[in-house]
Amino acid sequence: MKSKFDALRVGVLLGLVLPMLSIVIFYLIKYDTLSFMEFVDQLIVRDIYTQLISLCVVPNLGLFFIFIWKNFLYSGRGVILATFIYAFLIVILKFFT
Repeated sequence: MKSKFDALRVGVLLGLVLPMLSIVIFYLIKYDTLSFMEFVDQLIVRDIYTQLISLCVVPNLGLFFIFIWKNFLYSGRGVILATFIYAFLIVILKFFT
């Protein structure tokens, strides 16, 4: 029986949201003395925003493995697609800004 969670759109959605959530969690743990906009400004000034985005995509690996272990292969494909979207974004930001 196919689960409603075994869909490409579920994997893409979760694969795009999890890194953003990771950035917010990183901000709350490490830089809670700054406002979120000051935190973003510091990332831009120090030119480390691409590195932070790259690190925050790593939890997608865990999400991918959870979907594979649950045999939700379409959702796993969605996570891979979302990871490639982030990789494309990082390349654009790194080389064209």
